[in-house]
Amino acid sequence: MSLKDDKQQNLQIELDFSSEPTGEAREAGREETESSGVTNGSESPASTNRLMEEVCERENLKAALRQVQANKGSPGVDGITVGGIKDYLKQHWPTIREQLLNGTYEPKPVRRVEIPKPDGGVRKLGIPTVLDRFIQQAVMQVLQRQWDRTFSDYSYGFRPGRSAHQAVAQAQQYIVEGRGWCVDLDLEKFFDRVSHDKLMGQIAKRVADKRLLKLIRAFLNAGAIENGLVSPSVEGTPQGGPLSPLLSNLVLDELDRELERRGHRFVRYADDCNIYVRSERAGQRVMESITQFITQKLKLKVNEAKSAVARPQERKFLGFSFTAGSEVKRVIAPKASDRFKRRIREITRRAKSVSMATTMAELAPYMRGWRSYFGFCETPEVLIGLTRWVRLRLRGLCGGNGKHRAVAGRRCWN
Repeated sequence: MSLKDDKQQNLQIELDFSSEPTGEAREAGREETESSGVTNGSESPASTNRLMEEVCERENLKAALRQVQANKGSPGVDGITVGGIKDYLKQHWPTIREQLLNGTYEPKPVRRVEIPKPDGGVRKLGIPTVLDRFIQQAVMQVLQRQWDRTFSDYSYGFRPGRSAHQAVAQAQQYIVEGRGWCVDLDLEKFFDRVSHDKLMGQIAKRVADKRLLKLIRAFLNAGAIENGLVSPSVEGTPQGGPLSPLLSNLVLDELDRELERRGHRFVRYADDCNIYVRSERAGQRVMESITQFITQKLKLKVNEAKSAVARPQERKFLGFSFTAGSEVKRVIAPKASDRFKRRIREITRRAKSVSMATTMAELAPYMRGWRSYFGFCETPEVLIGLTRWVRLRLRGLCGGNGKHRAVAGRRCWN
């Protein structure tokens, strides 16, 4: 390589990855993955057979890097951390970019981890390398800008400008309108059961760029390292990468369209889908026909043990439930309250062997996050009761000192 080429290459790297985000860019980097797709720029007029160039476009890459850094997270199988990715890109990006543009990039296997579920069992996550998360994020941003406007208005998960609170409010509106029965569908191990061939067929209808199709297939087939051994991926979209939520929405868009075609009132957030009807008999009929559609058409499985036709007050949706009667209110589901108390007990139980400052450093962010989400309920007396309960726990830690207890209570919620 000539000195001139070397200088040009270094300039390209400096332009793309050398500076930390500041000001407004830093604030944008703090947004969740769901909201990054539309705020990073307008759609490119390029046709779908030139999408890889759009993926590798400078501003798209800078936005992807900011998002990966903001999300933090653990390293993958190569051990490179989020903090070290910029230096790695400075050294290797020209080669990686060439591989992406000529369709030869090969992602590494994901690192398999197991996360305990609140109701028992474990959820398997696949942690891609930070480099693969960066590339997935860049791909996701381009595809989301094109695909999101085609998705159903009643799909709320992992989409720009949409939230779980909006989904809960839509469900509440259906109940207010007189749809007092809920068809609560639970898809069994949805993220683990998605057919790669069927998914790639759906993507190919929207994407003509063979390089991008090959890259997405490579991410799906990358496999996972578990106990030192690489196991192949023959189905599923591993949870843990930025691309997986968008692909899951694409898979379930077919379900959304079928529900719309049949005129159902429904709300979906990722793989949580509730359909609201006016009678139990109608609910049983819908449950049977939609289960058949999911099984035969989507090649997925409905978890019969967790699915049900019931009154909305008897079910939970995204951590909330609803009151019965003429005035329908959003309430915190009992299981969500139980999990909150269980977590507070765990933190305060450990406080006997650590300082109050250490306890508060763990307790305060958890409580603020919980209040930020469940403050959407319409029963403030429940929140007041939980606050009193936490203060009682803290009273024991502070030895009955009212001043310390009051300060600790304010630090938790503020």
